[in-house]
Formats: sequence, structure tokens, C-alpha cells
Amino acid sequence: MITMHKAANYYLWTTNALNFFTPFLDLALRIWVAKIFFQSGLTKMQSWDSTLMLFQYEYNVPILSPAIAAYMGTGVELAFPILLFIGLLSRPAALALFMFNIIAAISYPDISPAGIKDHIMWGVMLSITFIHGPGKLSLDYWLTVRFLKKYNDEK
Repeated sequence: MITMHKAANYYLWTTNALNFFTPFLDLALRIWVAKIFFQSGLTKMQSWDSTLMLFQYEYNVPILSPAIAAYMGTGVELAFPILLFIGLLSRPAALALFMFNIIAAISYPDISPAGIKDHIMWGVMLSITFIHGPGKLSLDYWLTVRFLKKYNDEK
């Protein structure tokens, strides 16, 4: 019986220790994937003529004209990673980038197997943030705690 008690205590201690690091892992995940998309947006901005040409001749974005797709794609890659980084509207930002990631992978016909693996990894990272949430080191968490406390105080 003492062995079970010790095992349970060890398990609880380990779980609490790991839970301490969870917010840092959430933050690292958000920063990592946000950086990838933001850098891609900056690259598009640095050579806008090349970007327009790529959307005209390389990327096959469905429904949208190449120019509109270039503007929207660049806007998504510059705006939503900032939201993800600071943890504001994190779930909608992660969902938008997840969908953008799928469209990017589908619309480029010459994507390599390594490129597909990258898009899968980014999709998994974004889905974790969407499902699990941004974590305690985010503005979403701070705002939720602040307004829930205010709401509960008013009751």
C-alpha cells in the first residue's frame, strides 16, 4: 500500500512540474509558427513584382484573381502571425493560418515532399493552438481572467 501511495505522489509531483512548463511550450509553439508565416509575408513584401508574378504563373489559387490572392495572402501572413505571437484572438488566428496553410499547399503544384512535411507540421502546430488554446502566456488568457473576475464581482 505504501508503494502505491509513493507512486501516486511521484506521479502528482511529476504532473505538477510538467504543468509548470506548459505555458512556455504554448508560447514557444505560437512564436515558432508565427515566425514562419510572418517571414514569408516579409519576403513577399520585399519583392512585390516577383510576388505578383508568382501568383500569376506559379500558384493556382482557386476562385481569386492572382493580384487579389497576392494581396490577401501577404496580408494574412503579416497580420495573423502578430495576433498569434501576442496571443490575441489566438484561436481565430490559428484557424485562419491553418486554412491558409492548406490553400498554400494545394495551390503550389510543384511542392516537394519536404515542403509537404513542413506544411503538415505547421498545420499540426496551428491545430494544437486552435484546439488547446494559446495558454497562460497570452493576452487572450489575461483578458479572460480579467473580465471573468470583473463579471463575477458584479454578480
